[in-house]
Amino acid sequence: MKVASQHAITDDDFKKFREYFYRKTGMYFDDGKRYFVDKRLQERIAQTDSASFRDYFVMLRFQATGGELQQLINTMTVNETYFFREEYHFACLVKSMLPEIVANKKDKDPIRIWSMPCSSGEEPFSIAIYLQEYWPQISQYDVDLMASDIDTDILKHASLGRFSRRSVQNLPAHLKSQYFREQVDGDYQLIDDLRQSVEFTRANLTELADTRRFRKVDVIFCRNLLIYFDDESRRQAAEAFYDALNPGGFICLGHSESMSRISGLFNVRKFPDAIVYQKPFASEKNKS
Repeated sequence: MKVASQHAITDDDFKKFREYFYRKTGMYFDDGKRYFVDKRLQERIAQTDSASFRDYFVMLRFQATGGELQQLINTMTVNETYFFREEYHFACLVKSMLPEIVANKKDKDPIRIWSMPCSSGEEPFSIAIYLQEYWPQISQYDVDLMASDIDTDILKHASLGRFSRRSVQNLPAHLKSQYFREQVDGDYQLIDDLRQSVEFTRANLTELADTRRFRKVDVIFCRNLLIYFDDESRRQAAEAFYDALNPGGFICLGHSESMSRISGLFNVRKFPDAIVYQKPFASEKNKS
C-alpha cells in the first residue's frame, strides 16, 4: 500500500473533487476546508492503491458498485454529537408541537418523527428518552422513530446503542442509570427496549429516491446539516422536507440555521421553548 503523503492534491484536483462531491451529496467544501479534504482524499488514494488522484477520481466516478463513493462519504462526513444536545427542541416537542399534532390525529394513526442526519444515534435516542420521561401521553400513541444518515459506518455504530462517557455526560444521573448499563471499558450500553425503538436507514438528502421513502412525517429534526449546503441544496432539502411532512408538521433546525432564509414554504412558529417551522395546512396555503 502506498503512503498517503505521496499523493499531492493540486488546486485543479481539489476543484474537480469539490464539484463532484457537491453533486453527489449537496455538501460544499470551501477553500477553508482544503486541509481536511486533502488529507482524507490522500488516505483513500493510498488505501485503494491508486497511482494518483487522477486514477482514483476515474475509479470513483465509474465504479459500478458505488462502494468507494460510499466509503469516501463516510470518511468526509463529520459526526459530532451528544445526548440532549440543544435540549430546548425536545422540550418544545413534548410541550408544544405534540399537543398540536395529536389534536389533528385520527385515533390509530402513528406519530412519525424523523431524525436526519442521525449521526451516531444520540439525537433519535434522546428523542426516545424524552418522550418516555416527559410526554404524559406516550402510552396512548404509537410512535415511529426514524433515523437516517448518509454515512453507512456511523449507522452501524448507531444501531448498536453503545456510547462513550462524553456522549452521555449531559444526561441526568437517574436517566443514565435507567436507560444505560455502564460497561467495564467505561462506555454506556443503551437498554434493548430503547435501542430497538429506532429504525435506522441510509438516506442522502439530495437523492429523491431516498427522501421519497419518508412520507406522512409529523416532526423532522434536521439540525446543523444545512450549514454545509449551498443555497440551491438548501432549497432542495426544504422541498424534500415539505413533501415528507404531513400538513401541520414541524421541522427543527440548528440554532444557527433559519428556514426563513431558505424557503417560503414553511410558517415560523415561535413557541416558549424554541422557534420551529411548520408546514401549512391546506386551508392556510389556499389563503396565501
